[in-house]
This record gives sequence, structure tokens and C-alpha cells, in this order.
Amino acid sequence: MYTSVPAWHQVGNVIPGGTSDIDVVLELGGLDYRVETVPAMYNWNGEMRVDEGQFHTVRSDTGAALGVVGKAYEVVQNRHAFEFLQELVNDSNAMWESAGALRGGKRVFVAMRLPRHVTVDVEGIGDKIVPFIVVINSHDGRWPYEVVATPWRPVCGNTERLAVRDAYTRWTVRHTRGATSRIQEARRTLQLSIRYYDQWADEETALARTDLAINEFNELVDALWPLEETATAKTRRAFNSRRDRLHGLFEDEAGRTGRTAYAAERAVTEYVDHFAPIRPSAASGLKGNKPAARGLRLLEGVDDELKSRAHRRLMLLRQP
Repeated sequence: MYTSVPAWHQVGNVIPGGTSDIDVVLELGGLDYRVETVPAMYNWNGEMRVDEGQFHTVRSDTGAALGVVGKAYEVVQNRHAFEFLQELVNDSNAMWESAGALRGGKRVFVAMRLPRHVTVDVEGIGDKIVPFIVVINSHDGRWPYEVVATPWRPVCGNTERLAVRDAYTRWTVRHTRGATSRIQEARRTLQLSIRYYDQWADEETALARTDLAINEFNELVDALWPLEETATAKTRRAFNSRRDRLHGLFEDEAGRTGRTAYAAERAVTEYVDHFAPIRPSAASGLKGNKPAARGLRLLEGVDDELKSRAHRRLMLLRQP
């Protein structure tokens, strides 16, 4: 489900218009099903036995198995996972942006666009960022329930999700006893996200005012993607190709925002979001569909730590 043309992850079907009704979100996003647990069974010499310590999670609408979990696992139903955000729709101009089921329903998500924008270096480059809250729930026993702040830069379609000092970017609940009640605490997520975006903009503004020499950019690239002395010729070619691409992205960004640490960070985020090699596996259910596989990486935050490492390194160079 999308309220408009897909903004940043490109996973799902476009639904013209918009909605503020959680029931419509669940229906259009393909999330209007429950998840049940059933005993795990196995065949032993022609006799079906029950494993007392394990259960399967299954979709109530299709009976499809989603994962294997233990006794302590607590299902967080799709409705309960997302309905606390309904208050944000009712009390502000926040908009449901997208929702959907991934990996056959093993992971589900909803993304909400907050009713404000963030500006980096207001008196300088004035770079606008659109703030999102993304809620991701899992039914396969491998991932916690998560609420994540996700800055998105429309000019390049980059997901600028990274850790900043003294601010929460991610809030998680494990699927154990009491998980459902603890999710009620996630109502504080909006305020936490606002603080995150304010702190994020302050740190990015500092980078936008920090000049960066080309050798410093090379040092950043080498630190993020180190090349071993024993690297093969193929690995060295890939290293040089990546560096060339990153240099091109840095020069393009420098043309917009100046030769700064901010431009360097944007080059890194654009590379991992749009140009880093990706090979969708059959296990992901997206084999051969690279755009959807990239969208899934963005939602799941696969590259968040790399972006955070780049940010921390560049913040050490910031100028007063």
C-alpha cells in the first residue's frame, strides 16, 4: 500500500490517494491476517510426534508456515504492531506512507511520514530532509519488533539512517512474554523521533560547515572498505571500481553542497543505497528483482552501521 508514488523503498503497489484508517492500511497493505502458533511435529519411524519445546508460526488465512519458535515466543499481531501509530494520524498531519508484507509475511512493515521537515544548514545549503517513522514486525522468530526513525533525502532518494550522539534512532521489543504490553510504551516514539531529527540536523549542519580535502575522503573510503595486502586481482578491480564510483558521487554532491564532510557522507549513503552490488537470493523471495531487494535492504537497515561508522569518522573532522 502506498498513499502516493513510492518514495524511498519501492516495495509494493501504488494506491492513489491516501487514508487515515488503520483497517484500510491493513487491507491495502496485505496485512489483514492473524498469526497463530501450532505445535511442531516430526515423523519418527512412521509415527508423528510433538516437539514440546517448539512451535510453528503460521498465517491464519493461508496456513503458510512463517517460522519455528520456542515456548516463550509471543506473537505480536499486525494490527497491534501498528495501531498505536493511528494516534499520530488522528492528532497531527502525519500520513500513512506505505505498508506491506515481505518474505511471504515473515516480516511486515508500515512507514509514516511525519508532519514536518528537517533542514540541514538552514542559513547555508538549506538541504531538506523528510522524516519518517518505520515500524517493522517479524513473525519468523528471528527479529524483534522495531520502531525506527528514517530520514529520507528526496534530492537523491537516499535513506540517511544513522546513529547520532545522545538520541534514539531505534526502539525494539523482543517477542517474549509481555511484548504486547511493552509495545504500548512505543507511544513515546514520536517524541523520541523528534529529538533524534533535531540532533541529526545539528550534527549534519556541522558536517556541512566542515571542508574536506580529497585525501581525507580517500582515507574515509579506505577505512570503510579496507583492502588487504593479499587481495586477489579481482578484489582489487572491485576496490578500484568502487572508489571511482564514490569519487564521482562525491564530486556530484560537492557541486550541490560544497566540498565538505557532508558531501562525503552523502556520497557514501548514495553508494550503498543505489550502487553497491546486490545479488537477491532465492531464499529472500526476490531473486532477480534487484529494485525490490534494495528496498528490502533499506527497510531492514542492512547498511545502517556502515553509514553510522562513516558519520562518526567524519564528525571527528568537524570544524567549529
